[in-house]
Amino acid sequence: MTVRDEVQPGATRRRRPRLTSTLDRPASVGLGLSLVWFSILVLIPLALIIIQAAGGGWGIFAETLRNPQTAAAVELTVRQALLVTVINAVVGTVIAWVLVRDDFVGKRVLEIIIDIPFALPTIVAGLVLLSTYGPNSPLGIDVANTESSVFLALLFVTLPFVVRTVQPVLMELEPEVEEAAASLGASRLTTLRRVILPSLAPAITAGATLAFARGISEYGALVLLSGNLPFTSEVASVRIFSYIENDNPAAAAAVAVILLVVALAAIVVLDLISRKVARHG
Repeated sequence: MTVRDEVQPGATRRRRPRLTSTLDRPASVGLGLSLVWFSILVLIPLALIIIQAAGGGWGIFAETLRNPQTAAAVELTVRQALLVTVINAVVGTVIAWVLVRDDFVGKRVLEIIIDIPFALPTIVAGLVLLSTYGPNSPLGIDVANTESSVFLALLFVTLPFVVRTVQPVLMELEPEVEEAAASLGASRLTTLRRVILPSLAPAITAGATLAFARGISEYGALVLLSGNLPFTSEVASVRIFSYIENDNPAAAAAVAVILLVVALAAIVVLDLISRKVARHG
């Protein structure tokens, strides 16, 4: 006999209290200001770009994507951004682990160096990369005007994202949890898979999402090193600028909307992966 069967016919069921959300006056004002500020900076500009792209009809999207140079630029941008994101997800997590769990000489210096891509203007980052990996490279490595230059530039500017999102989570993850898992007979691989990764998955996903979004939108760090050669090292952001220069804002807006859709799709996919890892870890 179940609990439901034991309930007497005359008994009344206890209703769950209805959850209500009320905001006091200061909170309402703060929420209103936040929405206005967010709309001015994000929602309205995005809406205008979409309206401008749709103004030419769906044909403008088809025509833009049929352009071989544009299609090559978008494909190169997405492919290199995905590759950089995967590498950052792994290497960035490892770097964050080392910074949190290990003490060594020069740790403070490494902490500062990691944030340099955040601090440098992107055009300065491009100049630094060109001086190091260009025709006059002191290392003897010249990747200028090649596809590898796109990969290198994106890797440089997206380095800190995963590190800085994973690092605070690792600080909150107590080593005693791993020791408890080991005392119960779990191997290091099992502990990593069942204890550590599920806890880090949301942070890794957040950092990877930021890295991917930065990668597909990067411009300044690529201009000097990549050379912007069509079908070789020209990325989508440069292609957008070319359309603007050629007085074709509708095509530029179409490419921008395509990148926006790609970024949103990547956010959804990475979020699903994060939830799956956290649930089945």
